[in-house]
Amino acid sequence: MPTIFCRLYGSFLMIVFIVTTLPAAAQHIKLLTTDNGTSLRGLSVVNDKIVWVSGSNGKIGKSLDGGATWKWMTVKSFEKTDFRDIEAFSSTSAIIMGIDSPAYILKTSDGGDSWKLVYTNHTKGIFLDAMEFWNEQSGIVVGDPIDNKMYVLRTFDGGNKWQEIPPSYRPVADSGEACFASSGTNVRKLTKSIACFITGGLRSRLFYKERKIDLPLLQGKQSTGANSFAVKNKNTMIVAGGDFNKPDSTEGNCAITKDGAKTFTVPAVKPHGYRSCVEYLIKTNWISCGINGVDYTTDDGNTWNTISAESFHVCRKAKKGKAVFLAGSKGKIGRIEW
Repeated sequence: MPTIFCRLYGSFLMIVFIVTTLPAAAQHIKLLTTDNGTSLRGLSVVNDKIVWVSGSNGKIGKSLDGGATWKWMTVKSFEKTDFRDIEAFSSTSAIIMGIDSPAYILKTSDGGDSWKLVYTNHTKGIFLDAMEFWNEQSGIVVGDPIDNKMYVLRTFDGGNKWQEIPPSYRPVADSGEACFASSGTNVRKLTKSIACFITGGLRSRLFYKERKIDLPLLQGKQSTGANSFAVKNKNTMIVAGGDFNKPDSTEGNCAITKDGAKTFTVPAVKPHGYRSCVEYLIKTNWISCGINGVDYTTDDGNTWNTISAESFHVCRKAKKGKAVFLAGSKGKIGRIEW
């Protein structure tokens, strides 16, 4: 991968997560909201109290009390936009990403009362997939290939301005290779200066530093491949996906690396179906979710146990704190009860 993509700027705030490690059987999900007319795929948990979600029909949701109550808003003039990802920094500051036709990025500094359009792209074929931030200033967006090159945006001023990586420096994609905008988690920070991302479709790979690594996940169809990955440290990652047209199939739906993507292993007991999101929690604990349920592991992904049959698209842990939230179709939001 080009150096301009991997060598990033901005300070890195190391956050120490303090979470009680409990066996998977002790975990259960409390449903907080449902049936509000939007499909939620964007989720950002600032701390144990402040949570933001984004979804279809221009809908944004915010809770300031750990999910007990929610304020729902529709972004004016963007009522038909599907906001597939959101990055929140506080109760007042957040950035949302509209995926295509055209693609938009908007920012609020007043808690969602108003939104400033900070990026627009009308290019034919534009499709933004996921967004990641190192801190409040430095962020990245990855989109599907245009002219066989992955689309990459960077910001260094808190999302007020976005810069397109020049085509000559963009990673080259294979035929039929793209990303999935299923949970906003196919691009992740690896260190304070490096990001990596995953692809799916006819070919599924991890773009890691200057390497493009084939993943042992199901691939070969537009509906197959890697949908999400999570990072424990620069050596340990878990990739999740499968075939979203076969939600109950475990074929090629998970892979683990513990040596910086030099080698991958497959779990002894896989997540129990297609998974659109995986998230690292603490120590050896991870969570994954998909159309047919939620799985939990306490041994770094080798064995997964189903803790809920509820359907969710995305699961995220608090940046500061121990709260874990999930979001999905029909405005469904859940919270892990420890």
